Amino acid sequence: MKLKFYKYQGAGNDFIMLDNRTANIDHHNPQFISKLCDRRFGIGGDGLMLLQNKEGYDFEMIYYNADGQPSSMCGNGGRCIVAFARFLKVIDSETNFLAVDGPHHAKIAESGNWVSLQMIDVDTLSRDAEAYVLNTGSPHYVQLTTNLQNKDVYTEGYAIRNNATYAAEGININFVEPLEDGYFVRTFERGVEDETYACGTGVTAVALAMARHNGQTGNINTPIKVLGGNLNIRFEDDGTRFSNIFLEGPAVQVFEGEIEI
Repeated sequence: MKLKFYKYQGAGNDFIMLDNRTANIDHHNPQFISKLCDRRFGIGGDGLMLLQNKEGYDFEMIYYNADGQPSSMCGNGGRCIVAFARFLKVIDSETNFLAVDGPHHAKIAESGNWVSLQMIDVDTLSRDAEAYVLNTGSPHYVQLTTNLQNKDVYTEGYAIRNNATYAAEGININFVEPLEDGYFVRTFERGVEDETYACGTGVTAVALAMARHNGQTGNINTPIKVLGGNLNIRFEDDGTRFSNIFLEGPAVQVFEGEIEI
């Protein structure tokens, strides 16, 4: 049997996309998912997404990490599936869809390559020594650092993600360095278990944590550079709660194909 697939990337965070509106793809198989995501023996990707029908919404986003396990919310994946839905003519320029962390609203530019995705509100931010810990749809650890370009993100990120505090549930590790009017961010992602070129929920977590770190409130706009390009996060902070959070950036179809399964 041949499986039709599409490949999308958002700032270098890449995903396999499957149209499952007919519900004929049995995706409850970790080995099947991980094989498709394998960069040597499959298609290759940081994760796999299925677009499915959902009553009351334009569509539902089902997401799996590259290890084949169901994942928490993926921000860059969310932007890419919006672009995929536009490609499939499921939506036009705006959408309301359902993801694992709840409903999301998004807008896509006329070009189809720039997506603004509304993220969940955040009202809890804690500390772990000098780092910030918060959940923006996925759990994140945010640590300020210097000389980030040369940091061994894999080794340091792996150590934190697997320490006694976080080993059981896992956490995404974000290293942050101030950069002009924004920040440079590199992320070790759980599930992928490696550094990725971008992490949407991660850069969102960084923007919120840095606003609190700097004592900023009101309407805030935070440009962020990642290895795969540039993203933007805008939100409101009243000092206790972050709301109207939008993750903005590119979402591009790279190629399409078929694979024997």
